[in-house]
Amino acid sequence: MQVALRSMLRAVPAVAALCGERVDWGKRPAKDPYPGICLHLIGDREGQTLRGPDGLSQGRVQVDCYAETYTGAAELAAAVRHALAGYRQGGFRGVFLESQRDNTERGSNEPDRAARVSMDFLVNWRESNA
Repeated sequence: MQVALRSMLRAVPAVAALCGERVDWGKRPAKDPYPGICLHLIGDREGQTLRGPDGLSQGRVQVDCYAETYTGAAELAAAVRHALAGYRQGGFRGVFLESQRDNTERGSNEPDRAARVSMDFLVNWRESNA
């Protein structure tokens, strides 16, 4: 799911126009320019039946949209939200926006830190398209 989600976001024209290929899992590369996206797998659970796993999993993915300004972060977040909310294609059986929050990583002595908009998506995923 992680590889497919990253590839899908990089291929969305509105997202790519704002951040190019700067979509990464876990953390943003050092000195990577803004704007950019950082993805985090918050949780993942495998579906179960009385016969064992059913092949469908549901994960929670946090999508952090960073930019030098709040306006830039909000614009990138809107492009991501438009691309992901309700997405259903390939192994993705449904992606749903769970929550969104705005914040910054700025501290009193760090005026050059980025603004951030974070969103949590519930991702229903099946590895095989069967």
